[in-house]
Order: sequence, then structure tokens, then C-alpha cells
Amino acid sequence: MTSKSVILAGGGTGGHVLPIVAVAQALVEAGMSEADLQFIASARGPDRTLLDPLPFSATYVSGRGIQRSLAPRAMWDNLVAALGLVKAVLKTVGQIAKWKPNVIVSAGGYAAFPAVLSSWLLRVPLVLVNIDAVPGAVHRYFGRRAVASCVGFPGTSLPNPIVTGAPLSAAITNATRTSASRQKARQHFGLGRGKVVGVVGGSLGARSINRATSAMVAAGHDDLEVYHVAGRRDFDTLDAQRQMMGAPENYHLVPFEQAMAELYVAADVIVARAGAMTVAELAAIGVPAILVPLPGAPGDHQTKNAQALVDVGGAVLVRDGDLTGESLGRLLDELTPARLSEMASASATLHTPQAAAMIASVVLRYVN
Repeated sequence: MTSKSVILAGGGTGGHVLPIVAVAQALVEAGMSEADLQFIASARGPDRTLLDPLPFSATYVSGRGIQRSLAPRAMWDNLVAALGLVKAVLKTVGQIAKWKPNVIVSAGGYAAFPAVLSSWLLRVPLVLVNIDAVPGAVHRYFGRRAVASCVGFPGTSLPNPIVTGAPLSAAITNATRTSASRQKARQHFGLGRGKVVGVVGGSLGARSINRATSAMVAAGHDDLEVYHVAGRRDFDTLDAQRQMMGAPENYHLVPFEQAMAELYVAADVIVARAGAMTVAELAAIGVPAILVPLPGAPGDHQTKNAQALVDVGGAVLVRDGDLTGESLGRLLDELTPARLSEMASASATLHTPQAAAMIASVVLRYVN
């Protein structure tokens, strides 16, 4: 590492990895070398898939999130998780002491905990990147000495907040939904025979969304063309169900999708959870959405994320318990082309341009 270096920490989900990737790209555009940026991410989750193709060094730490349950199995899993975190902290503190970074950037998640704790122990300036409406546990409990908190929503309760919006990748910020770009994106996915519905449930998948989508396709709806990113957990089961349906041509099922910007451009409407990154990406490109917040999310933050898009008219919110194949099909039928056009325009009003560049400028205060 050189005398000017930045640690970017966070992981376990795409919503924790993608923001710091966008910040790293903005730091490079601002003049930092790729060699001066070091990622600390999770050995679990989608982190390797997202980071390994990029020109940055990454260290993957073990561990897992803590379950909020007193059930015997959960308590045992939490003990294992705590031991993993201790191991990750010891490994990370030693590495950060060796790297001597100018600043540590945390996007949250359990993989960020060792880096956030290291910032305390080693007195390294800490910048938080928190795009959810409600801060996660790592930032809420351990980010109190942050020199700056770059937040996605006004009113987020963190030290020294700066409302920047969510940092997004260049692929997302450069995407446009023109007639030509949409036609090209649909050709990329082999779509175009009806109203295109993109279904996205995150890297693992959202079981309720997966079940409702499969049931909806099985019930007919030949006027819809569904591109279903199911996640790796449920993919095999859903694929077996798809084969039992006779592999309908209007139903495209994949476990994971790298080209999310193209899918957003191709789709008439997206069905998804309401992670902050998903909401920000939908707004950046101007995509109508049906949002199904994750029930039981800490602080009910996904409902609060979704509400921001619903309030401007860019999305429809469906409670997880109300989602069925029948209700999803009925709602998609109700979304006429005119309504979808209105939603697309409304969604785009929520976008905060240049968020990654704004965050990079905050980070650079402690590098230069």
C-alpha cells in the first residue's frame, strides 16, 4: 500500500458491497490509483462474485450475521457467528495496522464490523456510507466516532450526516430507457413478446416473491413475459416447477443476473424487495416497480425505503403476507401502459445524481 490509501469495508449482501464499489470507482475517477484501494468483504454471500472481476484487491473475512432470536438453534448459530467475528477482528486489525490507511469507509453489514472496530482501535478516520432509511446495527452501535456519515435519506440518525443519496455504479447511472436502448436490452435477454416483468429477489432470492411468481406463471398470463432472477437458494426447485409447466417460452428463469442495468432498461415493471440499493437503482433509471418489503427487517427499514418511492408515485407497495400468484397477476394486469409511463416519470424524480462523486469528495478530505 502507498502513503495514500483507503479501506472500503462492507459485505454479506449486494446492498452492502455495491455502494462501496461505486465509491471506489468514483475515487479512481477523482485521481486515486486502483492499487490504493483495498476492500474488506465477506467470505459468504455474493461478495466474491461481485468483487473478483474488478481491478481492486479484496480481503474476505469469515463470519455471519447475528440472528435476533432466543431459540436454541439461533443461540448456537449466534455463538458460532460471534467466534467468527472475533477471528475476523483479529485478522483485520493486524492487516489494517500494516496497511496504515488514511481513512476507512464502511457500508455496513457484518463484514464491516472488524474494519469499523479497527478504526476505533487504530484511530483511523471513519466515513459511513448508509443508504437505508434506518441504519444497520454496525453503524448504529459502533459508528459513533465517524467523522462523516453519507446517508441516503434525510433524518437518518448517524453522526455528522451528509445527505448524498445512494452511490450507484456507472452502469446504472449511464443507463437510459430510450426506445432504442430498451429494444437493444430486450434483444440481449431474448425478450419482447409481451409486457416485460423483471422479478428480482437478491442474491439468495426472496421466497415469497419466488413462489408468487411461479404460481402466477402456472396460472397463465401469456400476455406477460417474465424474467425471473430467483437467487441460488430456490433456483433448483423453481426450475423443476418450470419444467413441470412445460418450460413456457414467456418465462425466463435464472439464478443470478450480472447485467442488472440492462434488465432495468428492458423491463416494463420490476417486482422486487425494497433494499435501499434497489430503490435507488430504480429511481436512477426511472423504472416502475412493485415493491415487497422484507418482513421483519431491522427497524422495518425496507418499508421505509419503499415508501419513499411510493410517495412520489413511482412504485406500488405490497405487504409480503398479501403477495400471492393471483394478487401479483391481478396487479400487473392493472398496470396499464399509461400508468407505467406515469410511474416511470415519477420514479426518476427521486434520483440524486452524482452521489458516488459526492461521497468520494468527502472521503478525499481525509486522504489529501
